[in-house]
Amino acid sequence: MQEKPVSTVLLNARRIVVKVGSSLVTDEGRGLDAQAIGQWCQQLAVLVKSGREVIMVSSGAIAEGMKRLGWATRPKAIHELQAAAAVGQMGLVQVYESQLRENGVGSAQVLLTHADLADRERYLNARSTLLTLLQLGVVPVINENDTVVNDEIKFGDNDTLGALVANLVDADVLVILTDQKGLYTADPRKDASARFVHEAQAGDPALEAMAGGAGSSIGKGGMITKILAAKRAAGSGASTVIAWGREPNALIRLTQGEAIGTLLVAQTGKNQARKQWIADHLQLRGAVTVDAGAAVKVRDEGKSLLPIGMTTVQGEFSRGDVIAIRDGDGTEVARGLANYSSAEARLICRKPSSEFEKLLGYTGEAEMIHRTNLVLTA
Repeated sequence: MQEKPVSTVLLNARRIVVKVGSSLVTDEGRGLDAQAIGQWCQQLAVLVKSGREVIMVSSGAIAEGMKRLGWATRPKAIHELQAAAAVGQMGLVQVYESQLRENGVGSAQVLLTHADLADRERYLNARSTLLTLLQLGVVPVINENDTVVNDEIKFGDNDTLGALVANLVDADVLVILTDQKGLYTADPRKDASARFVHEAQAGDPALEAMAGGAGSSIGKGGMITKILAAKRAAGSGASTVIAWGREPNALIRLTQGEAIGTLLVAQTGKNQARKQWIADHLQLRGAVTVDAGAAVKVRDEGKSLLPIGMTTVQGEFSRGDVIAIRDGDGTEVARGLANYSSAEARLICRKPSSEFEKLLGYTGEAEMIHRTNLVLTA
């Protein structure tokens, strides 16, 4: 574990997920802090205009809804919490939209539930929507859809949601803005020997011990959920920074290489992590056989697989399943995530993308398997 501050991970980060907690967004529950949100939005706009892609995961809907409804205490009944979220979501998205627009950047509201990410097709739909928004230079503002979820299907906290979004979009870095400076080796309020952790390896079991578990004074502040979120984000190759949300221009300074907060480094790069997951996927749902030209493009030129290069489709699979790519001799060349189901693949086999809408009734991806979702196995 290093003591020397290092933040070069963010220097080259192109896709960043920023998560901000409700205590910061609502000024400790007093209602939406428009000034603080405005400062974060100014920084987001600077990052977007510099060519980076940014997603904001924001808490605060229930707290804002309680204020608008005149409720002094947080309700326990699920339907009342859902009602507060529905009311508060109006104010939350309004503040982000107006602040980002003032800084010359578009915004979009995206509400997610655990079911959206558990179902493979809905997962891919959410991913496609977010990636399209990023390509358009729009900042997606994401929150859990508290108006429809219950305790059984909740993410549990927005730290977890932030990590799952980082996984969803293959982010380079997850930045968790919180009311603490970062991680200490012990609770500095009780232990004078506590040292600040500038950098460590995400997933290191020692970090969870430092956070003290959910029952400790630090854990009550949510540090344990942040450590676990960093571990989850590292699964797709994203490093995590835990920093104080009130730090002036923290996001911009981080991307300039300044050491702020605690950096938890993922040990595997995001492309390597994704491709390793695909390569290790033992349960292939099906396969497509390709002609010699397509095999060369996939195997030797690093290209995506286009339906026009497919000759036959084997098995029954859904969009998002891992399938094999085989050459004319039956040898597996590669495997990857299918953009179309087996039924759809049979319709567009040997067909150019210009005919997809006529054959399928809609225009989808041009590729059967995109090169970012493909790994060579031969």
